[in-house]
Amino acid sequence: MNAQINQLLDEVKKVLRGKDDVVLSVLTAMLAGGHILLEDIPGVGKTTLAVSISKCLSMEYHRVQFTPDVLPSDLIGFSMYNNKTGAFEYREGSVYCNFLLADEINRTSPKTQSALLEVMEEGKATVDGVTRMLPQPFIVLATQNPFGSAGTQKLPESQLDRFMVCLTLGYPDHDAATEILTKNVKEKPTVDPVMSIDEFVKLQEAVEMIFVDESISDFIVSYVERTREHELVSLGVSPRGSIALLKMAKATAFINGRRYVVPDDVIYNINAVCSHRIVLSPKARAAKKNEAAVLKEILSVTPLPKM
Repeated sequence: MNAQINQLLDEVKKVLRGKDDVVLSVLTAMLAGGHILLEDIPGVGKTTLAVSISKCLSMEYHRVQFTPDVLPSDLIGFSMYNNKTGAFEYREGSVYCNFLLADEINRTSPKTQSALLEVMEEGKATVDGVTRMLPQPFIVLATQNPFGSAGTQKLPESQLDRFMVCLTLGYPDHDAATEILTKNVKEKPTVDPVMSIDEFVKLQEAVEMIFVDESISDFIVSYVERTREHELVSLGVSPRGSIALLKMAKATAFINGRRYVVPDDVIYNINAVCSHRIVLSPKARAAKKNEAAVLKEILSVTPLPKM
């Protein structure tokens, strides 16, 4: 594994125990330049994960607790009249940072949710006809609770597609839970910065240089096309999803110390990249099949590339 990424993992493990695979997937998505959606129950460490990673990478961190009264102007900013100067002055919103935690994003209004679309896709915000660039890198980590629909607004497919991956932390296993009680409560561990923003950007640039053989690209396209044709899928993976899968594969190859992508890099990321991008048909629900099972079934009938 890449030494710098391994160091990051070791630092985050001080405060989040037993979730190395999820932390690695989050870091992989960040290296690929994507945004992350964490769908999980409260109290499993979603906020802890976001805060610790931002500190490790020396990023400016903002958190927005999404509630029904949060407005788009709270995110992208607004113009305020200054009596002294007789002119309107722009006040920045919460998105002007390197790492934005959008906590419980499905509890705010669709209008506020849509305010994130431009900033997530293009890294800029437009207020009163003036477009302003956001700091780079800019990464959104959003959370939502899958249980309890009271007061929630389901994210539309167009916005779900903006998230490179959708992940779940889940409950810690017995050993990790015991360690949390015996160590975290007493010691209250903290994390330290392990690299600067400039160093992280250089890692992102290195990921972009990873070589991808044409057969790998063909494999990704073939797989995505099968998601659109499968009888248990009503809505398949979009072209943006294909790009996300390729970027995640490149980042995985980089983390594993390779300068080229192999099929396993793609396969490893299929569930995280594609599960929130497909909509299952009523037939799939009747057969009691979830997204992971359908994606695995599609993979089994997709020919692997010859390397």
